[in-house]
Order: sequence, then C-alpha cells, then structure tokens
Amino acid sequence: MNTLAFHDEPHAPQLVDFVDFKWLMAREGHRVDAQRMQTDPAYARKCLALAHSSASAVLRGLTERLLELTRA
Repeated sequence: MNTLAFHDEPHAPQLVDFVDFKWLMAREGHRVDAQRMQTDPAYARKCLALAHSSASAVLRGLTERLLELTRA
C-alpha cells in the first residue's frame, strides 16, 4: 500500500463509507477525522492500519473494502 487515492477515481469510496468507518472506529475508542482521511494519505493509512487489527469483524470488513477501492 504505497499510495491512497480517494478522489476522482471511478470506484472511489463514498462519503457514507468514511462516516461508517468513523463511527465504527469511535466504538473502538479511536477518534477519526473523516474529511482528513479523504485528503491526507498518511493519516488514512494510519487509520486503516489501526482498524485492520480491530476485534470487530464489521470494522475489519469495511477496512478491507476501503483498501480494495483504493487499489481499483
């Protein structure tokens, strides 16, 4: 995962994906800035890496979806 490109891509994640991610992370005790996640690749990578190790299957699933959409 070298880069994250969320904007102007045909399969880019939608705002609802980031909002869902934000609230799922909040349930885990982590504050996420959804807007920053869309504009700061380093911050997004940090958040996704943290979420990827979550005990929540739902959060891990969304994390995988976001990662797949950034590779598309």
